[in-house]
Amino acid sequence: MKKRKVRASGILLSLTSLPSAYGIGTMGKAAYDFVDFLKSAGQTYWQMLPVGPTGYGNSPYQSYSSFAGNPYLIDLALLCEEGLLTEEECRAIDWGHDPKRVDYAAIEKNRLSLLRTAFERGRNDPAVAQFRADNAEWIEDYALYMGIKNCMDLRPWSMWDEDIKRREPEAMARWREKVKDDVDFYCFIQYLFYKQWNALRDYAHKNGVYLIGDIPIYAAMDSADSWADGKVFLLDENCDPIDVAGCPPDAFSATGQLWGNPIYNWDYLKETGYAWWIRRLRHITSMFDVTRIDHFRGFAGYYAIPYGSATAENGEWRVGPGMDFFRAVKKALGNINVIAEDLGYLTPDVRKLLKQSGFPGMKVLQFAFDSREESDYLPHNYDHNCVVYTGTHDNDTTRSWFDTADKNDVRHAKKYLNVRRKEDGAWAFIRCAMMSTANLCIIPMQDYLNLGGEARMNVPSTLGGINWQWRMTADAASPALADKILDLTTLTCR
Repeated sequence: MKKRKVRASGILLSLTSLPSAYGIGTMGKAAYDFVDFLKSAGQTYWQMLPVGPTGYGNSPYQSYSSFAGNPYLIDLALLCEEGLLTEEECRAIDWGHDPKRVDYAAIEKNRLSLLRTAFERGRNDPAVAQFRADNAEWIEDYALYMGIKNCMDLRPWSMWDEDIKRREPEAMARWREKVKDDVDFYCFIQYLFYKQWNALRDYAHKNGVYLIGDIPIYAAMDSADSWADGKVFLLDENCDPIDVAGCPPDAFSATGQLWGNPIYNWDYLKETGYAWWIRRLRHITSMFDVTRIDHFRGFAGYYAIPYGSATAENGEWRVGPGMDFFRAVKKALGNINVIAEDLGYLTPDVRKLLKQSGFPGMKVLQFAFDSREESDYLPHNYDHNCVVYTGTHDNDTTRSWFDTADKNDVRHAKKYLNVRRKEDGAWAFIRCAMMSTANLCIIPMQDYLNLGGEARMNVPSTLGGINWQWRMTADAASPALADKILDLTTLTCR
């Protein structure tokens, strides 16, 4: 691989958003084509959303596992090339009719059953057994968890029978035997996922493209993580959370945000040398070249809400592990490449931790143009050690921002950017971000395509709707667009 540039740029695009004949973006031809597009556009990075298996609501930030890959991202055409499936079998299924949307109902109904067909044809491959042995520290618990979950009508593990909920030895042995075929199946599809992932990552590297991953700070309550490693989390004698994660009330939400993830038992984690977290970071840094840590401020101080609360109003702030955690990580893993998601109101302890860690924070241009006050997100306030975005997966598209934001803020932005028409606003944002002093600039693909609110990826604190559904059309990443991006990239020395 060539040496990465200090001043560089890239594109944010979820794997699920790639075009595909089978309903959802995957690690197949469209992913390789996108690497080619990035190369031709002079881009150094491809930032993705988390790639773990998703549960209720399809959010990649609420995953069944911190280590497993999402089965939906396995490319079916590649399985056909290997003789594990046929094109007729793949085409016989209705994957949905809108090429700009993922039809999750169709995916959930059909994807795993088709992968079971591939499993029956490929389960005896010796490479599967080797992969399973190499990943034994997480894959056996994950596969058993999924097998039991299927038998329990997909209920969360906190609602399972008491003996298996508590992982009593006799129950564990009984369930391993009962769902043995399911365990074998879930191990097999992880083999398929990582086989395709490693090939895609290697292709990206050969073409000078580096991958940025995304890791949620919290694990889901309904996950193999909290079931298999319960001591890592603050759970009571009934295996329910004592407190859950969220954000307090603010200008955006009168009752705050109630995420519901279990809070970490930081005292226990410290006693173990943060072993679980180090395993987690070792795993993701083996997959990605750079890791964006979501809600980085939680390592400085975190908001804990009593379990069972209807809103986030009655929580309290607690001190996080701080630099003690990151010193342990550095000792175990060396210097890892991290982007710290430090958005929102930053207290002195968060600023101090960011400075001590040396990790670059994030600057989002859509947050810059509050007409009432000066903003840290305005480019003239940046230092070099930061990553600038026009918006993130939680923002509206920039084109839509110009239509929906406060009129005074839009007026401020147009004046700052010297742009007259709001139709030109997205590219004015992009040019501003690329010209900034930030070492790294990441632009969502939706903004390069100048798309409206229909292409928004997520509306925070909501379920359903358009969340996580947007897909790029097959002709969107055109040579003309690549040339336009390359010109700006060259002009701004990225």
